[in-house]
Amino acid sequence: MSSMVQPAIAQSRAISHRWWALVALAFAQFLVVLDASIVNIALPSLGSELHLGTNTLSWVITAYVLPFGGLLLLGGRLSDRFGHRRLFMTGVAGFALASAAAGLATSGVWLLAARAIQGASAALLAPAALALVTKLFASPQDRARALGIWGAVAGMGSAAGVLLGGVLTASFGWSAVFYVNVPVAALVLAAVPFLIAKDALGERVTLDMTGSAAVTAGIVALVAALSGTERVGWTSPQTLTLAGLAVVLLGSFLFIEKRASNPLMPLVIFRNKSVTGGNLAMFLIGGATTGLFFALSVYMQQVLHYDALKAGLTQLPLAGALVAIAGVVPGAVQAIGLRKTLAASLIVLAAGLIWLSSSPSDATFAAHLLGPSLLIGIGLGGAFISGTELAVHGVADGEAGLASGLLNTSQQLGGAIGLALLTTVASARMDRLSGRGVAEAQALTGGFSWVFLGAAALAIIGAIAVLAVVRPSSRPIT
Repeated sequence: MSSMVQPAIAQSRAISHRWWALVALAFAQFLVVLDASIVNIALPSLGSELHLGTNTLSWVITAYVLPFGGLLLLGGRLSDRFGHRRLFMTGVAGFALASAAAGLATSGVWLLAARAIQGASAALLAPAALALVTKLFASPQDRARALGIWGAVAGMGSAAGVLLGGVLTASFGWSAVFYVNVPVAALVLAAVPFLIAKDALGERVTLDMTGSAAVTAGIVALVAALSGTERVGWTSPQTLTLAGLAVVLLGSFLFIEKRASNPLMPLVIFRNKSVTGGNLAMFLIGGATTGLFFALSVYMQQVLHYDALKAGLTQLPLAGALVAIAGVVPGAVQAIGLRKTLAASLIVLAAGLIWLSSSPSDATFAAHLLGPSLLIGIGLGGAFISGTELAVHGVADGEAGLASGLLNTSQQLGGAIGLALLTTVASARMDRLSGRGVAEAQALTGGFSWVFLGAAALAIIGAIAVLAVVRPSSRPIT
């Protein structure tokens, strides 16, 4: 009897360890996504205390986004080369140290340097973490549940940034938005060695350093060009020079990859239509959500005159809807497939954004914001979960880091491009309304309504793209 019981107990413990490992990995991913948005509400008090001008304040965000977006592909490939657990823990440790340094900052230069290290560390841990999830959960059913949780956490990070940023800034000051990362990262670092086995020694291959340098520099140039459009415009020498440099570098990267013996990003991966469709969707979701949370945060504070705490608390229904839908999505995927689940989720997201665009300058939360927030939360939850699952479907273990890095890169680039486009549209709308003598609050509201409508358009395009690119027979989970 004991000979039968012991293996069963060992198997039960192994299963339990996997799910606890998912918790640790998801916490780390939550910090990465959260940090892209949590700082927004803290910017006014941060700028006042450190005596930073408006242009410098924008670089508090950009200093994180540039290395994060630029290094994701390289980070994913490094994790395939040197081990997913090893790169994950290195990234978490760097992220924690940089977060502590940011909280201690007494000058703009100090803060921007810490933010850059945060972004670079996030580029190591994010693709490694998702690669570990896909390796830990091999069966279709378990992987569906695990990626459902993973996608929900990613979506929550975007929504919770406004919530936690407001609560922490109002209660403890701006430095708390950085310090909050440290204990969570410490717990993750302490738990992972007991939950995830050491990396097996894989084949030692030469890294494609030429391709790595080209794509990293190209993405950084592209994100820098787009991030600066709000300040200097689309036709400024700075924007045009950086955009031209990005085109040259990214074109060179594709040329290098076609000829490299061990390419950083084997272009053959895009023959997998699930990967292609998932990345297209996450690119557009990134644009929609970045524009949404930026405009919503400013709308609530500048038009509705919510303080940081109240603005944060209004995100609770959205986050709650996102968490609730996470338990439903795996069943929907089993019933109708990833393709239809993702497309339907994007349509629901678009409907919520269109509803939100009708909010007036004197909106009340219960009458005008609550309903759209719930619908947006449902759409976001479904889209993040099914989009993530689609983008890593059918990828071999040796390319799990690559697929994860590609997914995160698509989302970051989508966010940068979407935000630049949507804020340009909003600014043009605001200027036009102001020129007609419309009051400031109404002009701002008109501009933000166009941001929400533009984000809805991106979600609809994403739904069409998924249905067009992914074959109806592509059913990742059977």
